Amino acid sequence: MSENENMQNNTYLTFYLDEELFGLNIQVVREVLEYTPITRVPMTADFMRGVINVRGHVVPVVDLRRKFGLAEAEQTVSTCIIIVEMEIEGEASTMGALVDGVQEVLEIPPDQIEAAPRLGSRIDTRFIQGIGKLSDQFVIILDIQAIFSTEELSMLADINQQEDNQES
Repeated sequence: MSENENMQNNTYLTFYLDEELFGLNIQVVREVLEYTPITRVPMTADFMRGVINVRGHVVPVVDLRRKFGLAEAEQTVSTCIIIVEMEIEGEASTMGALVDGVQEVLEIPPDQIEAAPRLGSRIDTRFIQGIGKLSDQFVIILDIQAIFSTEELSMLADINQQEDNQES
């Protein structure tokens, strides 16, 4: 592994949900978009906010607050959508994650990341890759693949498949 690849593996996009700091490995993040109106898709899970158009492609948007069982929040100028790429049923798929606001991109050395504690977290620890320690705060590092069940991933794949069928 090259030094550049190793640095990217330890680089995280940090964002806020309910005043707590979270991180996603930069390798799964494609871009960050300002909040844009989301078209609701009927008969989907509560956390599934709907879809947006990203340069002509339909992208499903998941509200991470709802997914984690956090209280609803009003949209602000900081509210944004993180576009991530994940693997669903062996294929790359794009998804948007609605968050309260993005902070910055940080490099967190592996020796500053500990396993998720078993107690006290409002979020299921299966979703957490680790806890990054910074000088004055912690970053909850999420595993975007683990956040969704097989059924939920299948639902996201179906939305992406519908997009592909419409383009044909």
